[in-house]
Amino acid sequence: MLATLGQDGNDRGTRAVALALRDAGMEVVYAGTHWVVEQVAAAALQEDVDVVALFVRPGAPLSLVRRLLERLEARDVRKNLTVAVGGAIRPGDVSRLRKMGVEGIFPTGTPPGEIAAWVGAAGLNTSRI
Repeated sequence: MLATLGQDGNDRGTRAVALALRDAGMEVVYAGTHWVVEQVAAAALQEDVDVVALFVRPGAPLSLVRRLLERLEARDVRKNLTVAVGGAIRPGDVSRLRKMGVEGIFPTGTPPGEIAAWVGAAGLNTSRI
């Protein structure tokens, strides 16, 4: 599932990644823009996805991602889910995101094909993204 958190209405990168994943043979649930953490957690459970990929706006990744991971844990779906984050990620936040449990980190400018290759190489059940 791909979702853009917060007030960022720019989904150009999210759509490019969705197309790359689809072209790699994955079923993609594109949630769109302007989502809040609770909506993403609920949709991940409802859609029974294997990967949640968040696209974040500048300055917000750590707090939003931490809240999402907490919500996924509370819904008892975190252990079966891979979380990736893309977008405006400061270089200094990469290690913090990894410590939180984010498996994939893709700063602005990462080619969509590289993200699709990561999902495939991670050995994930790529039927539902």
